[in-house]
Formats: sequence, C-alpha cells, structure tokens
Amino acid sequence: MKLAAIEAALTAEALLCAGGLHEDGATIWLVAPDTRRFWDHLMASPEGRDGAPDRVDRWSTRVLSAIAHDLGTEALFPFGGPPYQPFLRWAVETGRIWSSPIGPLVHAEMGLWISFRGALRLPGHHEVPPQAARPCDTCPAPCTTACPVGAFEGGQYDVPACRAHVSSDAGTACRTGCLARAACPVGPQFRPPHDQARHHMASFLGQRP
Repeated sequence: MKLAAIEAALTAEALLCAGGLHEDGATIWLVAPDTRRFWDHLMASPEGRDGAPDRVDRWSTRVLSAIAHDLGTEALFPFGGPPYQPFLRWAVETGRIWSSPIGPLVHAEMGLWISFRGALRLPGHHEVPPQAARPCDTCPAPCTTACPVGAFEGGQYDVPACRAHVSSDAGTACRTGCLARAACPVGPQFRPPHDQARHHMASFLGQRP
C-alpha cells in the first residue's frame, strides 16, 4: 500500500495521516482530523445536521469504515470500548508524536492540536510517514505557563481546576480553545475554529454539544 493512496483518501474527507508504525506483522496509520477543514466538512455531513448526539464519533465510524473498505484495510477507533485500542502507545511509536512538557501529546506539524479519529491497519510492511525531530527539545515551552489556573503545573493535569475555571465567568477565553495548547509555537494553523472548540468544551463540561 502506497502512503500516497492513504493520504489521498483521507484528504478527501478532511483527515490526514498523523504517523504510522509497524507492529505484529502489520502497518498501522493513525488518522487525525485536519482541523483547518474538518469542522466545516463534518457539519455539512448527515451527522453534522441531524441533531443527534455523538456526531463526531458517528461520522468517524461511517467515514473511516468506508475508507478502510475502499483501501482494503481495517478501521480501528479510539472509542467504543472497552477494550480500547492503544492509541497513545501507537502515537509515540510513530516517531512523529511525543509527550509534551504539559502532558498531552504534541505532533511534529500539528503541535498540541493533535487528536485521533481512528486508524487504518493492513497486514504487511508498508510505507509510513518519516520520523521527525521532537520540537519540544528546542522550545522554551510557553505551554507550561499559559494556563490561567496552572492546571498543568507539577506535570499532572488538574482536571477539576480546569473544568471549574472554564465553566466560570473568568474562563470565557478558554471556551474557544485551551490557552496552553494555543501557546505552542508548532502548528498554529491547526488551531480549531471557535465552533469546534466550543463543541469540545461543552463535552468536557458535561453539556450536550
């Protein structure tokens, strides 16, 4: 399987190949939303218009399953468990994604905006995106001081502090995107649009997006 074929199929659906790895005699390609186009593409789809819950996961299941069928691969998803697929381990094994100084994953091109919609798996040793240098190794790490409530201090994510701030009057700026993620100098063009950020923040706060 040529990497170009994978990338072309993903690009048509506002997705991209974030990295790949070889494991147990198979090749796995990790699939991320191309946040520059993804939200508009999703919202124009049946799932984006039907008003039902879980539109992002439902869209991902339908679209990636169709792509996998067309390419003769297997679609894997980071939701729907247990059991859950080891997406975090796969990510760091690509050589293009690492743990950041604040904990969340950082991608060679997308920075802290990396996330996964699924993966494609195919038996055999196939082409994957090349490994890259970890950007954090030469970065002053502005992400570590950007959170207004220090939710990432001490190397652990203080979820209650983050949620309390985001839901408060003082947290308005955070509702259109995490300020710590936005401080990363890598991949600013991949910062999600405000509508997408508000959707994810609503989910984070336990509200129906």
